Amino acid sequence: MENTDPSDEYDDDIDEQDDHENVGMEDDDRVHSEGEVVSAAAGTKKWDFSDVLRKDASSNDNVKILSVISKSVGGGSHAKGASDSGSEPKLSGSEKKAGLKRKPKHHKSSRSSCEMKFLNSTAMLVEPLENKKFCRFLLQYTDVEERPSGAENWEPRFAGHQTSQEREQSYYAQSQKINCGFVKGPPDLPSTGFDLAEDDLKYMRSCHIAVSSCIFGNSDHLRTPYLKTITRQSRKNVCFIMFVDEITLQTLLSDGQKMDNMGFIGLWKIVVVKNLPFSDMRRVGKVPKFLTHRLFPSARYSIWLDSKLRLQNDPYLILEYFLWRKGYEYAISNHYDRHCVWEEVAQNKKLNKYNHTVIDQQFAFYQSDGLKRFDPSDPNKLLPSYVPEGSFIVRAHTPMSNLFSCLWFNEVDHWTPRDQLSFAYTYLKLKRVNPEKNFHLNMFKVCGYQLSFRLIIFINNKVFNNNFIPL
Repeated sequence: MENTDPSDEYDDDIDEQDDHENVGMEDDDRVHSEGEVVSAAAGTKKWDFSDVLRKDASSNDNVKILSVISKSVGGGSHAKGASDSGSEPKLSGSEKKAGLKRKPKHHKSSRSSCEMKFLNSTAMLVEPLENKKFCRFLLQYTDVEERPSGAENWEPRFAGHQTSQEREQSYYAQSQKINCGFVKGPPDLPSTGFDLAEDDLKYMRSCHIAVSSCIFGNSDHLRTPYLKTITRQSRKNVCFIMFVDEITLQTLLSDGQKMDNMGFIGLWKIVVVKNLPFSDMRRVGKVPKFLTHRLFPSARYSIWLDSKLRLQNDPYLILEYFLWRKGYEYAISNHYDRHCVWEEVAQNKKLNKYNHTVIDQQFAFYQSDGLKRFDPSDPNKLLPSYVPEGSFIVRAHTPMSNLFSCLWFNEVDHWTPRDQLSFAYTYLKLKRVNPEKNFHLNMFKVCGYQLSFRLIIFINNKVFNNNFIPL
């Protein structure tokens, strides 16, 4: 039996119990505001955040809500995410008596060094042509595995049965066929899982840009994208997909969520996954997180966000800022505090995030295959951090991006579902095996992530607010 955190049914590596979370506990339902940042540059917005709190209408349970406050040049500001109507949050009498606690002013300087200049509008935004600097090769995927001769007890697996030699070969950025989930067995054997309705598959095949998330095992509440910031262009051209299992759908409906006859709740197209491929819900969640290029085979771009995050900005503006502007094909933030895999291993074991023996085996293997400690002073370091924050990923579905996603998923399948442990190894091995081929990855500062999305965590009716997101 795994020695794991019992509350860790499905998470996306958002660690609610990190040491830093014991700082800054405030009373319930407080509103905390910080200084505003005004852009002097025409045609851009600078994004600042305030800790705008509200409880979900559907629950008083533990929730995480994103809030963003925007201010344009010469315009007013309003809290996004305070309510769908855009009204300001109101304080109760007890809250007024308690008063508001301001955060230390020294946080302003760290925030101002990470301001993000989003475009003001999508009106003049044009999707770029294919970037010629991205590597080009044909990546194909294993669809079916046959039963090996004489293997009576052999069972098909969603991720397939990859040999050590196949694993090594898969890291080469070249035209090839690799395992990347959705591997079926012989016709006489049961499905390997993640079964979707044909109507949903047809809809997903039509998507050019996909925003996706998931809730499995009744682990969270549904958070609809903030409609006032989603342009008509995005509502028309972007697919918003929420993957759920059957028990989660039943709970959503019993909690009062209304699904129309086309399967939508708000902007979210609800896609029900049957026959989950893993018993561990954390591992199930890695399928839509990493394999968006498999689920949306015609999509050119995708945005992944954890279900605990609420989309507060237009997808086109997100794509323009994180990918198009500087020619990236994959964007993910670094961790707010930890940058070395050694630290991440220690933290996972400290919090009992997974079986310690398996973590040790994974870590020992990575070291034997060349993983070194992160050295922030190394001028030639290939990454600004070896530990990512994985609840928000923006990607172009290029061959290198797709290959990296497959490789990372295979590591998570083979070892632990704690994907922060395998990120650096996967990226560095991909770079080492392909020294002449570039993978244009944008690992941006976590403060940049904060300025896009504000995460507020309610735990046992208390809210833990830090300058850093506890991830």
